[in-house]
Amino acid sequence: METLEKTTTIKNWTLDKAHAKIGFGITHMLVSEVEGSFKTFDIKLNVPNEDFSGAEIDFTADINSIDTANEMRDAHLKAKDFFHAEQNPMISFKSKSFAKLADKRYALNGDLTFNGVTNNINLDVTGNVVNHPIKKGTMIAGFKVKGEVKRSDYNLAPATPVVILGEDIGITANVEFIAE
Repeated sequence: METLEKTTTIKNWTLDKAHAKIGFGITHMLVSEVEGSFKTFDIKLNVPNEDFSGAEIDFTADINSIDTANEMRDAHLKAKDFFHAEQNPMISFKSKSFAKLADKRYALNGDLTFNGVTNNINLDVTGNVVNHPIKKGTMIAGFKVKGEVKRSDYNLAPATPVVILGEDIGITANVEFIAE
């Protein structure tokens, strides 16, 4: 696949939901990692520069679409003592900055909101923009996003001791976009 040296600036990119996943992981009982994802989410990507610096990112996910491959656990996560989905049905992220650090590496900063709490977070991003190998004349972009937040910062399961549920929540996203 040919990497683009220079691209025409395209302002809006459309999320390719068939090639996107938003996930999380947290330590359970000090011994294992419970992972999950959200089935229903959307990301708006507006790109003002060829190198993607300054990109604006708006992300939302429906708490009710949480999937940990265990229906009982999913129902518990939607309850009051975790995400309280009835009162706070969405997770959102709005970027404040997207800076290119090096070839294919970016720093993403923005406000993450869930469980009725908003905090500023930093995320590490690697990405690539290429010409679509099948749809000639179309560009695609792919990004891997990683970061971590503390559950106590979001009042998530405050009555649950750290020996049962870890403090750090790992955030992962693998997403593809198609140029409009």
